[in-house]
Amino acid sequence: MDRGVKRRRVICIIAAAAGLPLFGFGGGAEAAASPITWTGQALGAPGKLILSLEDRTEAARLIDRVVAEVSRLERVFSLYRPDSALSELNRTGAIAAPPADLVRLLEASRDAWEATNGAFDPTVQPLWTLYARHFSAADADPAAPPKVEMMRALSLVGLDKLKFNRDRVVFTRPGMALTLNGIAQGYITDRIVDLLKDAGVANSLVSMGETRAIGTQPDGRPWGVGLATNEDAGTPDSILRLVNRAVATSSQDGFHFGESDRFGHILDPLSGGTPRLHRRVSVVAPNATTADAYSTAFSLMDTPAIRVACDGRADLAVDLISPSGAHARFGWTG
Repeated sequence: MDRGVKRRRVICIIAAAAGLPLFGFGGGAEAAASPITWTGQALGAPGKLILSLEDRTEAARLIDRVVAEVSRLERVFSLYRPDSALSELNRTGAIAAPPADLVRLLEASRDAWEATNGAFDPTVQPLWTLYARHFSAADADPAAPPKVEMMRALSLVGLDKLKFNRDRVVFTRPGMALTLNGIAQGYITDRIVDLLKDAGVANSLVSMGETRAIGTQPDGRPWGVGLATNEDAGTPDSILRLVNRAVATSSQDGFHFGESDRFGHILDPLSGGTPRLHRRVSVVAPNATTADAYSTAFSLMDTPAIRVACDGRADLAVDLISPSGAHARFGWTG
C-alpha cells in the first residue's frame, strides 16, 4: 500500500460511529451478531468494510475479492509503487497497451478538466515535486520556490499536453508527470461498488478514500455521512443523508509544505499557487470519481464560480466551509 504523503481523511462515517454496519444485505436483513471487519488502505487513505452476514465463509470470500481489487488498482494508479503503470509512465514518458482502468480514469480526468476550465488537472505533479524539493532544503526560502523554477514547472503542466488512447499514453514534453491522487480514490470506491453490486449487495456504504452509498441502510433510512474539516474533529460540522450517491471532500489542511500553513497540497495548475479559498469543500455526485475530481477542482475556485458550475450540473451538490467558518450549501435537492 502507499506510504507517501496523501490528503488527510476529512470524512467521518456517522453510521459506523453509531454502531451501524457499513454493509447490509437484502434490505430488511438483520445484522449478524459479530460482524466481520476489514480495515486497510486504498492509495494511502483509510478503507473499511464491516460485513454482517450469517454466511461467514461468503463474507470472508467477498472481503478477499475487495482487497485483491484494491491491490490490483494500486498497481495501476500508485505514485509510490515503482511497479505501477503510473510510475512507469512518469519514469519513461510513455507506455504502450495501458491498463483499461488508466485510460478510463484519464477520460474522466479530461471531462473534469474541460468542465472546470482547467482547475482540475492531474498533470500538476511537476509542481508537487518543485514544492517538495524546495521546502525539504535546509536553507529553503519560506516565501516560495524561485519564480524561474515555478515557471519551468508550469510549462510542464496542462492536460492538453498528454495524449492517450487505448493503445498508448504519452507525454508530449520531457519532464512531465502525472498524479491521480485527486480522482483515483473515487475511482477505486466506484470499482468496489461495482464489485459488491455484482455480488448481490443491495444496501451498503463503501469507504475507500471517498464514500459512496448503495441504496439505503437495511432498515430503509438514508446513510448518514458526517463532514469535518479534519479527521481529529470530535463532532462533524455537517451531516449528509445519502441514497445511491457519493461524497468526496478536499481541504488544504490535509498537508502543508514548509513550516507555515501557507502552502497547502492542492496545487493550482494555472498559477502554481496553493490558494486557501475554503476550509473544506465537499461534493455530492452520482459516483465517487466525479465527486473526487470536483472536490479537488472546487478547492481552487471561488464560491461564485462553484455556484456557476453547479448551476450547469443538476447532479452535483456542494457543502463548504469558508476560511471564516461560514457554512454554505447549494445545488442541494435533498
